Amino acid sequence: MFGPFRISSPLSGGLLWKIPWRLSNPQKRRQRKRLRLVDKVVATVDSALQRQNMELGRNVIRWKEEMPSEQEMRPKDKYTMFDRKEKKYRKGIHKLPKWTRVSQRINPPGF
Repeated sequence: MFGPFRISSPLSGGLLWKIPWRLSNPQKRRQRKRLRLVDKVVATVDSALQRQNMELGRNVIRWKEEMPSEQEMRPKDKYTMFDRKEKKYRKGIHKLPKWTRVSQRINPPGF
């Protein structure tokens, strides 16, 4: 198409900012590091409360009982999340908005 309304590459290619279909190795490494940092914070809070002979908060107890640590998680759970709208009910974690701040370690049973 020629003239003033000729097509440009962003217009012909869809979204300008495309999301790759899988995480890169550095993204995976940073995701594991974030998970380990959360584990470290929970352990620090737990040990500090025990040192001061204070009772643990409900949230800390619940986190320790329910949430697996980074080493206990399967790669499938580290890098994907449950999404009921997806074809196989799994979605790459990097496709979620603000995925570096979201912490979902538990998925529904069977998924």
